[in-house]
Amino acid sequence: MKTKAVLTQVDVDTILAAARAEATNNGWAVTIAVVDDGGHLMGLSRFDGAPTFSADVAREKARTAALGRRESKAFEDMINGGRVSFLSAPGLAGLLEGGVPVMVDGECAGAVGVSGVKSVEDAQIAKAGIAALGL
Repeated sequence: MKTKAVLTQVDVDTILAAARAEATNNGWAVTIAVVDDGGHLMGLSRFDGAPTFSADVAREKARTAALGRRESKAFEDMINGGRVSFLSAPGLAGLLEGGVPVMVDGECAGAVGVSGVKSVEDAQIAKAGIAALGL
């Protein structure tokens, strides 16, 4: 049997608080989603003024990062680089920058997805949330 790290609700709350602080400090109205390693939603925070569709986009970015075990930007770059057939990958809808996996000892414990501002800023918020775990 293999033992692996998993996100707890305390971890999710820590991630959301730090990500919210990063977004607030920059004046960004976004949605932040945290998922487990299977892409299942564990926590979501949508700021007042965030686009309504950002809730779905943030969740899908997080899900893509968790299932792909890499930042969602890698998939966006792949597609922009000409591998457009990857758009048909089953079950992946958040193929945009802003999804970041939570990696613990080389294993994915979950992911954070953010939507609502420029994609590089979405990723900045997600990474700030993950950094609060002190991994």
